[in-house]
Amino acid sequence: MTSQRRGIHLDQSELLCKKGCGFYGNTGWQGLCSKCWREENQREKQKQIQEDWALAERLQKEEEEAYASRHQKAQSQPTITPFSKFEERKTKEKSRKVNTVTKFFTPSTKTPSKKDAFEAQSSPSPSSSTSRHSSVDSDHATREFIDFLKPLKSGREIFKQCRAFTESMVYKRDMAADELSECVQDFYQNLSDRLHTQFKGSSEHVESVMDEVEKYMMTRLYKEVFCPETTDDEKKDLAIQKRIRALHWVTIEMLCVPVDEEIAEVSDNVVKAITDVIEMDSKCVPKEKLACITLCSKHIFNAIKITKKEAASADDFLPTLIYIVLKANPPRLQSNIQYITRFSNPSRLMTGEDGYYFTNLCCAVAFIEKLDGQSLNLSAEEFELYMSGQVSPQRPQSTGASSCSPGSSALGQVHERLDLLAGLGERQEQVMEKARQLESDLIDWSDDVEQKVQSVLESFPPETQDPTATTASGTTPAASSAIDSDNVENEHLPPPLQPQVFAG
Repeated sequence: MTSQRRGIHLDQSELLCKKGCGFYGNTGWQGLCSKCWREENQREKQKQIQEDWALAERLQKEEEEAYASRHQKAQSQPTITPFSKFEERKTKEKSRKVNTVTKFFTPSTKTPSKKDAFEAQSSPSPSSSTSRHSSVDSDHATREFIDFLKPLKSGREIFKQCRAFTESMVYKRDMAADELSECVQDFYQNLSDRLHTQFKGSSEHVESVMDEVEKYMMTRLYKEVFCPETTDDEKKDLAIQKRIRALHWVTIEMLCVPVDEEIAEVSDNVVKAITDVIEMDSKCVPKEKLACITLCSKHIFNAIKITKKEAASADDFLPTLIYIVLKANPPRLQSNIQYITRFSNPSRLMTGEDGYYFTNLCCAVAFIEKLDGQSLNLSAEEFELYMSGQVSPQRPQSTGASSCSPGSSALGQVHERLDLLAGLGERQEQVMEKARQLESDLIDWSDDVEQKVQSVLESFPPETQDPTATTASGTTPAASSAIDSDNVENEHLPPPLQPQVFAG
């Protein structure tokens, strides 16, 4: 009895914050929205601070008691000898001389100003094209930000605050990623509150300013905060990339994706969606990365709508998004998701279509990480065989007419070629098996013939003459054939005719 295939279903309530505030949650925030996550994080930090204070007070008290005990014990002992004082003074003098010589041969270590340090950090190396490109982007973003702020009354003040903050972030590169994120989010929140007061509640104006602030800051800080060394983002990138490669055999039918790639327009939308999600890694600003995800999702909705000839539902969208991610295998997927989560304007992730599509992408990645046979309506044995590469799933064969029609999709043709290659591999294995069998048969036949010839030779040994008989010349003649020995009359035959040359 076969089990009924079940599609991938995700209740829309699962996309929302677990606190029930109505905003979108995120796996990076343990299912909470950015607001609830910050509140929860603040409570945890306050609790940790209180515990640290209590521990510090206890340790200080213990240290004071130990010091008092040592001091009381030292008073009862004789004072330090003059020789010990001489050794101590000698050690200090030696250390001072070494430090003096070291400073003499060490270049000047004048502490640069914050502006000089930031310029040195952001200035490109002559041998690095990537650094030059980053510097060009940073300068371009600065010019655009200044042009945007010129009409604003407090534009100069906003620019000074943003520049000062980005310069201060250079000295925080060794901080943990969560701490860097908290610094940026605090700056966003404080600036947004001041802008709301200044513009008297004009949300659209505030959002436009915050978008430009985010673009300017994150373009300049991208190299510092994207996939920092203090995190395991790179390790997660390699893990999800390896996982997606291992799942290359997953088909549309297994995921119940309502998309027909045999339709040319649908195939074009699928290719565009794959391109958009891959292009996300080339962007520096979180808003631009989110725009790639949104554009990818809209292409997915178009492909579903063309296939079904009706509007797509959420249950149709998520399986298709999972299929697109599996086919695209986007570079540095986890790093990009974490970067958006940490440094994007929080209001954009909490509401709107960008937040909705980003939350679905996080769910798709989480589904891929936990994908098993039950999710694809496969037994555990079948799933392991597919994952190990021992078995490939059978794809539906397309007819000759459809494969030759102008509307056949490129991906469909690739599937057909893969099926043909699989068939050729089986036929080649059969040919090799028959060739090995033929080689074995030839060896057996050769051995059989050799045995038969040997047995015949042993049954009929060759006749030999008396070795004492000699010829007239005194030599022993070779064994004559039976015909020549019996034909005595031939001895009197005339010699054979010799060829003669006639003069012309």
